[in-house]
Amino acid sequence: MRTIDFSPLYRSVVGFDRLAALLDAASADSASGYPPYNIERTDENLYRIEIAVAGFKPEDLNIEVKENLLTVQGRKVANDEDQGRRYLHRGLAERNFERRFQLADYVIVTDASLADGLLTVSLKRELPEQLKPRRIEISTAPSASLIEGEKAA
Repeated sequence: MRTIDFSPLYRSVVGFDRLAALLDAASADSASGYPPYNIERTDENLYRIEIAVAGFKPEDLNIEVKENLLTVQGRKVANDEDQGRRYLHRGLAERNFERRFQLADYVIVTDASLADGLLTVSLKRELPEQLKPRRIEISTAPSASLIEGEKAA
């Protein structure tokens, strides 16, 4: 088990509290590997997160976005049918989980779907118009002949 102590970093930097919190959250989140997930970039501004949630129904899952934090929760209701069953081996993990993803600024959730045991969350980065690059037209200065023409008149 590897852990990194960020205490020396906190003592020597000022104003990077959010970065330090992100590092702490990332190191704590990586300790739990359940459920496994993929993060895919499908286009320049499109992303997709796939989470393996086999055994969960849509009503068992909750997706919430608050202040650039995407939280996916899975809560299984105790199933009375399982009481009469006797398992020789139970390898399918159907335990409760909470997985968090820190979203960059201007990234929004556009869609979520559940198919074949994979929960797919689609994300899009939408920059406001004032932050998008824009082309600035270059105007030309009045030509020298006009200036000379004004002097002659």
